[in-house]
Amino acid sequence: MSQKALFDSIEKDGIKFIDLQFTDLMGTVKAVTIPISKLPTAIEQNVWFDGSSIEGFTRITESDMYLKLDLDSYAILPWTANSDYPTARIICDVYLPDGNLYPGSPRTVLRRQLEKLEALGYTMNVGPELEFFLVQKTNGKIEALPHDDAGYFDQATDMGTVIRQEITEALQAMNIDVEALHHEVAAGQHEIDFRYNDALTVADHAMTFKFVVKTIAHRHGLHATFMPKPIAGINGSGMHVHQSLFKDGKNVFFSPDSSHHLSDLALYWIGGLIKHARALTAILNPTVNSYKRLVKGYEAPVYVCWATRNRSALIRVPRFTPGREASSRMELRSPDPSANPYLAFAVMAAAGLDGIQSKIAPPEPAEEQNIFEISDEDLNQQNVPVLPASLREAITELSGDEVLTAALGEELFQKFSRAKMQEWMSYSTAVSQWELDTYLEII
Repeated sequence: MSQKALFDSIEKDGIKFIDLQFTDLMGTVKAVTIPISKLPTAIEQNVWFDGSSIEGFTRITESDMYLKLDLDSYAILPWTANSDYPTARIICDVYLPDGNLYPGSPRTVLRRQLEKLEALGYTMNVGPELEFFLVQKTNGKIEALPHDDAGYFDQATDMGTVIRQEITEALQAMNIDVEALHHEVAAGQHEIDFRYNDALTVADHAMTFKFVVKTIAHRHGLHATFMPKPIAGINGSGMHVHQSLFKDGKNVFFSPDSSHHLSDLALYWIGGLIKHARALTAILNPTVNSYKRLVKGYEAPVYVCWATRNRSALIRVPRFTPGREASSRMELRSPDPSANPYLAFAVMAAAGLDGIQSKIAPPEPAEEQNIFEISDEDLNQQNVPVLPASLREAITELSGDEVLTAALGEELFQKFSRAKMQEWMSYSTAVSQWELDTYLEII
């Protein structure tokens, strides 16, 4: 977007303030707000800030950083349009004082990986499916109680339907193309899917999606959570990610001659994801709570395998439809919505690219049976790996994966692993209510 087009849009929308947004290491949206009169200066001279106060950014001795505005990301915040203070947002990249992109910024990490693919002529397209819960608030206190008792695709008439529709209207007003919205399997659980696009654009959309969902839920007196497993005994929330590569406008994952309609390139991409699956988990499932979802019995994948139909597999290839070659893709089903989308897409790209460059052939697909119903002994005999069972195990796997740690960069990897090990230690030394209920009286 040119500056003229930007200011024309601002005048048309009556904007008075601009939120300059970026994302920290853990995937939290940060922002500094400026009055519209300061926007020309912000564009020409950038906006400086203290990076040492941001999770995962620089040390206090090297704290000066600046935000460079990505004008193409301009969008009005729809719920402010008719207020006294119409506000828009612009997503920013983080720079160091020497004029270089800050290598530890999650958006920069994704840019680096996409540039490697672009150097080979490829564009990585992704389409995530982010699930979330709407839970109750009582006297301002958030409770892990679903707001409804509906189930999968139920046509409920409660507040959840209205909230999904309002979220969709807001997303579309912010130039995000929503394809479908529905109630998910668990009570209080919802999903809104938006159209696939290049990975950087979709990472921006995913962060916007979370921000919009939380804002609109709050306006209705509820709380939206992307916590992977907020309620025991029911399904958790996933972030399945559909992936494909395009070159010269054509989907290079498609092959008319393969029995699966997958090209060798697509199979190598799957091979790379399978090779790095255990290490990927640390980024794709980055919280202690993530591993309460990655268990048998709740539709989340546990075993490292792929299939063209089997939804219990880690990687699923949707059925091919004649005439829709451009839609050929694979779906990685392990990620959850607590993941930082910039880092998630970056490590997927690194794993897939390693598969292509090293020509890693995947194992035979697990087509005919529900993986969850196979005994652990049989799976061990078939050499089917299992995903890590804890955050600590996942961080250990990531630490030993040179491809993924190189993709993250040494600085970001060290900060991420240190923060997550601290999270694990805090969790492992805490005494839970379950422990008190189970042991206090009888021991």
